[in-house]
Amino acid sequence: MAQPLYYYSTNLKAASVSFGEALLKGLAPDKGLFMPESIPVLSWEEIAGFSEMKYHEIACTIIKKFIGGQVPDNIIRSLSKDAYNFPVPLEHVYDNIYVLRLDQGPTASFKDFAARMMGRLMQYFINIEHRELLILTATSGDTGSAIANAFYGLDDIRVVVLFPQDEVTDRQRKQMTTLNGNITSISIDGKFDDCQALVKQAFSDPDLDYLNLSSANSINIGRLVPQIVYYFYAFAQLRKRTPDETVIFSVPSGNFGDMMGGLLAKKMGLPIEKFIIATNENDEFSSFMKTDKYSKIEPSKNCLSSAMNVGHPSNLARVVALYAGVMDEKGVIVKSPDMDAMRNDMYVVSINDSETKATIVKAFNDYKLLLEPHGAVGWAGFQKYLYDRDGNTADQLCISLETAHPSKFSETIKEILDFDPDLSQSLEGIENKIESYVRMQNNYIDFKSFLKKSY
Repeated sequence: MAQPLYYYSTNLKAASVSFGEALLKGLAPDKGLFMPESIPVLSWEEIAGFSEMKYHEIACTIIKKFIGGQVPDNIIRSLSKDAYNFPVPLEHVYDNIYVLRLDQGPTASFKDFAARMMGRLMQYFINIEHRELLILTATSGDTGSAIANAFYGLDDIRVVVLFPQDEVTDRQRKQMTTLNGNITSISIDGKFDDCQALVKQAFSDPDLDYLNLSSANSINIGRLVPQIVYYFYAFAQLRKRTPDETVIFSVPSGNFGDMMGGLLAKKMGLPIEKFIIATNENDEFSSFMKTDKYSKIEPSKNCLSSAMNVGHPSNLARVVALYAGVMDEKGVIVKSPDMDAMRNDMYVVSINDSETKATIVKAFNDYKLLLEPHGAVGWAGFQKYLYDRDGNTADQLCISLETAHPSKFSETIKEILDFDPDLSQSLEGIENKIESYVRMQNNYIDFKSFLKKSY
């Protein structure tokens, strides 16, 4: 039996809890985010052994280290095999440079990797405790559809998804609003940050304690742990099996859940030389890294890479904690992190919409590499990094993450490249499905009233 692993709050004012408690709570009582008190470290032999393993086997190995013996190994193995039943392609571009396509799951988004495993783990724990959950989640696009799909039809779990009315694509919206059943979708007349603020306020409202609220956003530790896996998988598939080999990852970043999964993989022993953290024009993090001063962008800027339109990434509090600092839930730096260590590990860059469009064109013309706006931000950041280091990558393994299928952004692709991308199998027929969702102003009183009347 593995040793118990406990989780503390980034606000440092709440008691530590087990993985199961952190998973079901979502947000700590002091409004902080849960972080592991210690990070499991893998031996090189374990990491090398992943090259002979399937994705779901690697997932089982990593996830059970964070669960601390709360779930039997055979159950984790079964849940992993059930969750990860789709391909994880690594597309060769040139030299030793690849794109990790995380867009082959049931909603054609990287969010499937976290949502499917988290949903299964949540159901396991609530079945043991004989309780019900009401999941509140805010989305800037792909999270909502992934959560809705992963939790759809699960017993004793109801889901409310909030999304900004004007900042998701038609296909992203329809993936949320055509399921019904235990899934309720609410369009908010505002930004993603407004949706996220409504969710966080509900969590801290004692009048709603009776609802047994939890979160499926990347504020939930259950979302982050599964996102560690594909960093190990990609390296295991592509490594040349030399003892000193390292890898560079480029990560398009919005709410920083994907980025945080990668940073945890590095802390676990994965030989990552550098992270390229590429944001869109919401450049609060790149400004922070340059100036040591953090300032939220309010309201967030509306960019082509809509799922990354985040003016204050929730997971930044975790990043700060990982580097020995403290940031509260409002974005105030209480204790400065080790900025030199952060700069050593991360190359941070902001990509504007013009650069995003130009990158989509150039990647396709030069390499027949088809990218949607989020993946294009990551690829553009990677190209800037190569320029800064004189482009010498012949022997360096480099992997850029593509986080959504191009057909989820077919209007944008057609405008830029003048053709419709092939439709993802998971999106076939969605145009003809009937939508049902609630429209609501950006007002907490209205949102609270809806929850109390509906649940």
